[in-house]
Amino acid sequence: MEQVRLGIIGMGNMGNGHLGNIVAGKCPEIKLAALCDILPERVQWSRSQVPYEVAGFTDAIEMLDSGLIDACLVAVPHYSHPFYVTECLKRDIHVMCEKPAGVYTKAVLEMNEAAKHSKAVFGMMFNQRTDCIYRKMREIVKSGRLGSIRRTNWIITNWYRPQAYYDSGSWRATWKGEGGGVLLNQCPHNLDLWQWICGMPKKVTAHLYFGKWHDIEVEDDVTAFVEYENGATGTFITTTGDAPGTNRFEITMDGGRLIAENGKLMMTELETFEPEFSRTNKNSFAQPKSTTFEVETDGQSPQHVGVLNQFAAAILRGEPLVARGEEGIFGLTISNAMHLSSWLGKTVEIPFDENLYLDELKKRVATSKVKEDFPGTVANLEGSFNK
Repeated sequence: MEQVRLGIIGMGNMGNGHLGNIVAGKCPEIKLAALCDILPERVQWSRSQVPYEVAGFTDAIEMLDSGLIDACLVAVPHYSHPFYVTECLKRDIHVMCEKPAGVYTKAVLEMNEAAKHSKAVFGMMFNQRTDCIYRKMREIVKSGRLGSIRRTNWIITNWYRPQAYYDSGSWRATWKGEGGGVLLNQCPHNLDLWQWICGMPKKVTAHLYFGKWHDIEVEDDVTAFVEYENGATGTFITTTGDAPGTNRFEITMDGGRLIAENGKLMMTELETFEPEFSRTNKNSFAQPKSTTFEVETDGQSPQHVGVLNQFAAAILRGEPLVARGEEGIFGLTISNAMHLSSWLGKTVEIPFDENLYLDELKKRVATSKVKEDFPGTVANLEGSFNK
């Protein structure tokens, strides 16, 4: 096999974005073989953008059973991700899943279990992991150069969305349509990076505000406090209501600090690690000497194209993925824990009871304002929690 024959399920913004990159020749080891969407007019338009013959389907299962594809990219509404990924895995069709991995961890855990029994390559579209700044942050943290993490803080409030964004579709920002708000729609990349670089927290205490800045039913303002196994703490603050917003990711460690902001990575490095300095210093108001400088990176951030090219390399030559599909559970676990903490009004420990989360989600879906079912909502999803 010289090229991977790819099918795409879901020809919305993301599906067609990936199509455009492939057609532009940015993914030379991938060839589009089939496209699928429930709306025939979307399939027709998308096919017209490809300069060679590509099959069109309105039934994803028919596409998976057609024998025309080696791999599939799943770019459908959130609730449907585990279902279609699992259908690919059952058939040993390599699969790349758009973020998030799903809406609730129980479905994603079942999806990951299916992956254990499949020969297929399974990846997540965590394109922000290709960003040179975040890769360098992870490298420094994991190297131990600055010692143990003491505190993490991410203020990620530059996700501003006006009311018109939410009014563009009745399914948007509803429990039934999307299963969550800013945490599930805008922040999956940030939550993944947070845990990828700093590790998973053990406890989560969160305050979520639902429809605080917009006429919506899901969260649009979040402040969360987390605790790690080693005693470190962290905060995660996000909203779609701030204009202008901020994107500042700060990690404080025994030997200094990293700050990612405004496209730069700054490091403050202590001459003596703080615990040692505090133990040996005799001056009441002394501080450890430090040096602050901008960290040099390789400047490479291939984003979606990089993820797809590594996906093809994994299929063709067994090279590593940017993000294994099974890793999608981690950021979603943090997101679910934040929701559950806010719903219950208490601290939630990880792992939590995924059935309890599902029960609480069902309560909100039952009163969701979506008036009509549409493909991708929980009511129409075979294998979802209505099964």
